[in-house]
Amino acid sequence: MLQIDKVNLTLGGHEILRDVSANIGSGEFVCVVGPSGCGKTTMLRLLAGLYQPSAGSVTYRGQRMLHPRQDIAIVFQDYGKALLPWRTAHGNVALAFEAMGAPREGRDDKIEQLLVKVGLGGQGKKYPNQLSGGMQQRLQIARCLAQSPAVLLMDEPFGALDAMTRQGLQDEVLSIVRDTGATAFFVTHDLEEAIYLGDRVIGMLPHPGRVAITVDVNLPYPRNQLTTREDPEFLRLRRQLFDFIKDAES
Repeated sequence: MLQIDKVNLTLGGHEILRDVSANIGSGEFVCVVGPSGCGKTTMLRLLAGLYQPSAGSVTYRGQRMLHPRQDIAIVFQDYGKALLPWRTAHGNVALAFEAMGAPREGRDDKIEQLLVKVGLGGQGKKYPNQLSGGMQQRLQIARCLAQSPAVLLMDEPFGALDAMTRQGLQDEVLSIVRDTGATAFFVTHDLEEAIYLGDRVIGMLPHPGRVAITVDVNLPYPRNQLTTREDPEFLRLRRQLFDFIKDAES
């Protein structure tokens, strides 16, 4: 589905990524961890077509990524800036349909279905400042789903949320990805989050950013916030990634 092949990236005279390669299969959930400055978000922007590599290639379904695509959606960390404050929840989701030039007929029903899907049923008339942080992030996800994306790129989307809200949204995202068959690329600093969500976890090193390890997550589905995190394999993976980050930062 997505391939990064021997990519180097230099921005403003600074080498950001060096010889980065990664393959992401259709329907796979891949998480990326690493110290600050290792290029996790830069890697996501390459996959989104927002950056072009200085060397190497980024391809989507065998075609070079030269620009953003409608079927690749990005969920940003800063949901406050991602939403339009003068539009209601309904209006924010409608923005995606407007950008695609979708017909008006049936649009309201589709928007309400999306709001229900992310747990915002009956909230369509509220403005973003009337919603909690978790609800605002759900709204951003609903707007992305309006694109019917084949790929969801998520840049630390739950980093600013409290622990309980974060865990609830983790489960919702897992459910959405499995129900839609979408491919997911998820950037996070949280090692437990990466293991809980991912089929694989990529670990990166900084200065310049480069892929150092790839860890397969062989934990059964459906995952559970209590039993999955108590699984001996989960604990082993957490220790492996913790040691990797500790060594990377030393």
